[in-house]
Amino acid sequence: MASKPSGKKRLRFYIETYGCQMNEYDSELVRSILLGDYFDETGNPDKADIILLNTCSVRETAHNRVFGRLQSLDTLRAKSGKVVVGVLGCMAQSLKMELLEESIYVDLIAGPDSYRSLPSLIKEIWGGSGKNSAIGLSEFETYDDIYPARLEGVNAWIAVMRGCDNFCTFCIVPYARGRERSRSVGSISEETRRLVDERYTQVTLLGQNVNSYSHEGHSFADLMNAVSEVEGIRRIRFTSPHPKDFPDDLIDCVASNLKVCKHIHLPLQAGSDRILKMMNRNYTAHGYIQLVGRLRERIPDLVLTTDIILGFPTETREEYGETVDLVEEVRFDSAFIFNYSERKGTVAARRWRDDITPEGKKYRITRLNEIQKEISIERNRRHIGQISEILVEGPSKRNPDEWFGRTDGHKMVIFPRTGQQAGDYIMVKITDATANTLKGKSI
Repeated sequence: MASKPSGKKRLRFYIETYGCQMNEYDSELVRSILLGDYFDETGNPDKADIILLNTCSVRETAHNRVFGRLQSLDTLRAKSGKVVVGVLGCMAQSLKMELLEESIYVDLIAGPDSYRSLPSLIKEIWGGSGKNSAIGLSEFETYDDIYPARLEGVNAWIAVMRGCDNFCTFCIVPYARGRERSRSVGSISEETRRLVDERYTQVTLLGQNVNSYSHEGHSFADLMNAVSEVEGIRRIRFTSPHPKDFPDDLIDCVASNLKVCKHIHLPLQAGSDRILKMMNRNYTAHGYIQLVGRLRERIPDLVLTTDIILGFPTETREEYGETVDLVEEVRFDSAFIFNYSERKGTVAARRWRDDITPEGKKYRITRLNEIQKEISIERNRRHIGQISEILVEGPSKRNPDEWFGRTDGHKMVIFPRTGQQAGDYIMVKITDATANTLKGKSI
């Protein structure tokens, strides 16, 4: 049985989440662990006894935001008295020494495999023990016996595996989250059934490389088919697969299973074979194009999105041009395009100098974003006149009289609200399109 914190006061915690969907899911796990141990949650950091930042170190922007936030919390600490500040997640694992510097005040550091120990760590700090940390990596931790405490929404994340064995040279994840390990089909199916009881009809299955999922002979396609058999689930999404190992059974599952959404986020990263080899991606540009051809042949209405990194060390203008050429050939529906940023502890940071100038990176990303915007507009305009089923998510940020939802292919649709509620499925006729959204009216 969980033990109460010392003293009469029930401690209140506040969580801020940075980075990827896996961090969103992990915050839900942390919330569940703390709520189950006599802590209360508050949505206001000014009223919190414990402030936890669940962090990401994959992108420089998230890294900088966290350090800036930690500095601002010193002011809050001075104003409100005793507050425990904790850093969770990838930054906690990969940047422990930096976070323990005296110039950045942090009481608690906990890596992604140490969340079960958070209640005891916090109680020790609150009792006067001083700073505390737990950053050991586990070969077995999957948290499959902890049901996440989710906030309201129409989509539920489910982490089906943890860790990564790919060791892309630019990526810190294998060092921050450890090696791959998968949850059982049974535990994931049971979590899905509980989600249906909470009125979720859409789940997104998460993993650093979901097509590496393997548990007792079951593949990722087997898992998706099992989840689709849960009564009440209408849509299944997944992210992210790796182009190096996209098996036929997974393609068949996406193509034939009516509940599996026809949207694949397939990270490209670069269009140059030399750069792909330096990144340790284990495929070629030609192999990627061939895979796209197989996917579009089997799934004609596929929505294809991607990630691209520009300005990787030693990338020449010609190699950047190869990436541009591939983007123009494949014609993604949308792309997340980033400039390379050196991450301490990665192979790339140890081997190569970040030698592309900021001006060079700025030109490359600006130009490719312009090209992709035109492609996105072209692909979105193909939907004008079509009727699509969308899952309603909520009010538009720009206009409260308009709401938005997403198609099976994950395209955002804006429409006039006429009584719909979040979670409803409605039919919408598409009337207009921009690079980022479709516009329509319910029918």
